[in-house]
Amino acid sequence: MDPFTGRKDEIKYIKEASQAKEAKILVVYGRRRVGKTELIEHVLRDRHLLKLEGVEDGDTAHQMVRVTYQLAKVFNDPNIARMKFDTWLELFDFIASKISHGQWTLYLEELQWLAGYKNELISDLKYVWDNRFRHNPDLLLVLCGSSPSFMRNQVVHSKALYNRSMYEINLKEFNLKEVQDFFGNRSHREIMDAYLTIGGIPEYLKRIRTHSSVHIGICEESFKKNSYFSNEKNKIFISSFAANVHYEGIIDYLSQVKFASKQDIEKHLQLNGGGSLTMILQDLEMCGFIDRYVPYQAGKNSQLVRYCIADSYLRFYFKFIDPILDRIEMGDYTSAPVHALNKESYQKWLGFSFERFCRKHSLLIASIIGFSAVRYKSGAFFNRSTIPQGLGYQVDLIFDRADHVLTICEIKYTAGKTGIEVIEEFEKKLQLIPDKENKTIEKVLISASGATDALYSRAYFDRIITLEDIFKVIS
Repeated sequence: MDPFTGRKDEIKYIKEASQAKEAKILVVYGRRRVGKTELIEHVLRDRHLLKLEGVEDGDTAHQMVRVTYQLAKVFNDPNIARMKFDTWLELFDFIASKISHGQWTLYLEELQWLAGYKNELISDLKYVWDNRFRHNPDLLLVLCGSSPSFMRNQVVHSKALYNRSMYEINLKEFNLKEVQDFFGNRSHREIMDAYLTIGGIPEYLKRIRTHSSVHIGICEESFKKNSYFSNEKNKIFISSFAANVHYEGIIDYLSQVKFASKQDIEKHLQLNGGGSLTMILQDLEMCGFIDRYVPYQAGKNSQLVRYCIADSYLRFYFKFIDPILDRIEMGDYTSAPVHALNKESYQKWLGFSFERFCRKHSLLIASIIGFSAVRYKSGAFFNRSTIPQGLGYQVDLIFDRADHVLTICEIKYTAGKTGIEVIEEFEKKLQLIPDKENKTIEKVLISASGATDALYSRAYFDRIITLEDIFKVIS
């Protein structure tokens, strides 16, 4: 199976950059395991590749020693490994002498490590780019990293490299259609279970694709001693956020409280002033680790804004792996890892995850219902009175439409079909919504397994959407 399922837009974009009739810079960034290296090397495999990779926690001298060693390997010249350079300027100037002609890709991997999170490397690179590199019209300089803030602030938005034939990709996880293509012949329920549990991270999906079922794969890779998913959390912040301990601190805090305001996070971290925290939160959002949880009726700067963990794997880790990590490390579940995952608790957790999926993919839901061309605001409904009572007292998803319709959605991800008991539950939530008198109310049930005949016969909901409807739209 093609390991580069999907990524069609990114592949087209990289090819466009590589085929431009001038030297160009491609900046690629994204979270750990999202597939940056595989994508770059796959698309550019027909060019001469000079890949230089940074190492975590190495000082400038150490980084340069590693780079010269890598250069010696590429050019099959052991004398290069013995060369000494005092500055990046000297080293880049030497590299320029080696790739002044031909279709070369100079690929700097984990740039934030090479640069030590400082500006010196970028400044020196700018000088050599202007005076040497850009004179080779077939050169593509690829700057790749796992720290979004460094890649955007020190590279994309830096004065040194600004407007120098630059292309930019913020590589995201696979979407649901790409996950479906990646898995091939699996049921819609299995594909959605996988997507809700570990998200669209290619490396994670590879881990469970080879197992006989998604459920077995998740358990095998999570609950055996030294299993992949039990160890991944400790590695996940190294590449992206090693320079600041607050990143992991925020994730750990949100795992305890589920959702929190910016003020709550600031108080927990004992930070003074919101500037640095704002940047940290933006960084975490950019990587897809957290999300802003905003009621549909409020603005983006509302005091009701809450932050929650958005990354599927991290949510799964904190709910099911972290509480029994000691027992996993002792090997208690190695012989029967499926026994470690309580089915009832897992199914309930999948339900909350499916609610998040529907809110995040509101346009998809609007397309199924048939009003995607209409302007709307969407999100969950909650206010100050419902927050203390918990997420169960909110409306799962609501669309406030420009055509004076409120489309109100109840979301269920149960193993069986949804029955008539949902009507009473929906009516109670309906009473919470203010200012609905001048709107037409459209009632929608999104139920992964559909509805019972009894519920259909009541004709209470204007539309019932199933998992099959969702996959039909993305196909």
